[in-house]
Amino acid sequence: MMRMKRSCGVEFLRCLVVAVSFAASGFAGVAQEDRSAWMKEARWGVMTHYLADWIAQAHNERMSVERWNELVDSFDAEGLAEQIKSVGAGYHLITIGQNSGYYLSPSATYDRYVGIQPSRCSRRDLVADLCEAMNERGIKLMVYLPSGPPGRDSAAAKALDWEGGGRRNREFQLKWEQVIREWSLRWGDKVVGWWFDGCYTPNAMYRFPDAPNFESFAAAARAGNPNSVVAFNPGVVDRVLSITPFEDYTAGEINDVEKTLIRRAADGKVDGARIYKLSYLGQTWGKGEPRYEDLSQVVIPWTRKIVDAGGAMTWDVPVQRNGLISEPYMEQLRAIGKGIGGLKSR
Repeated sequence: MMRMKRSCGVEFLRCLVVAVSFAASGFAGVAQEDRSAWMKEARWGVMTHYLADWIAQAHNERMSVERWNELVDSFDAEGLAEQIKSVGAGYHLITIGQNSGYYLSPSATYDRYVGIQPSRCSRRDLVADLCEAMNERGIKLMVYLPSGPPGRDSAAAKALDWEGGGRRNREFQLKWEQVIREWSLRWGDKVVGWWFDGCYTPNAMYRFPDAPNFESFAAAARAGNPNSVVAFNPGVVDRVLSITPFEDYTAGEINDVEKTLIRRAADGKVDGARIYKLSYLGQTWGKGEPRYEDLSQVVIPWTRKIVDAGGAMTWDVPVQRNGLISEPYMEQLRAIGKGIGGLKSR
């Protein structure tokens, strides 16, 4: 009997040590910190895709390193920031790059790994310039980046050791985290959030106790700003859903915002992550004419529902080659801002 009590006591102590160690880990930090609190105050924002292949397709032009640098150099960061401010949005989300292998910010780490010359990373750091322009106007800047390599640049994917979807891709992830870390350290606290696309196979790639995993991925994004909010997108999901405790808000990609399902929410969060939805005003992401004629039917009431739930709603709109939003979309964005009463604070 005494031996059994002693054994139980030892086992209890072991469990206690594990619990204390776990509480001291980064996991507990995720649960305790509320990096996403500002999103509740910002309420809604605007996303723009500025991508080399999309521009080439839309304007029937051939993309090259020289042409990409011309485009990025001509991007009117001040003008876009003024547009975002004028509609009452609290933040802006912009793509660093996507599938073409062209990025709108230089990266020595990416160039070293990929070895493509001349570099397809722009000479101008457009993100840094947007940070300055947005922050001067009280607008927060977030960045978008795929969780995988550029899908239409096979040479880059091979150089980054990409093995294809549904695998752990350990070597790729270690390299990709270094690319992200360089950008994060350069931008520091001027970039307040990351939205990672294409996390379609989280069990295969990220849910491991050792790095690379969700924790190390998030840590790379927060290298320059420990308060950055991070989300990992598993694809189009109507229900507000978090896929890891190492994200601060739900990725929230949705085609038709009226299909949004919010279940078991508390204090503006679901399962510990801030409620967040992302949809588009065009015919699809970053393209076409406005698909909504009467914003009072879907767009404004559903933006209000997300905001009233303590979350944030982001609307994607196309941009022109100079980075500015055309008047038809500005009119809609102004209507959204007016419809939800602008910002609570700035």
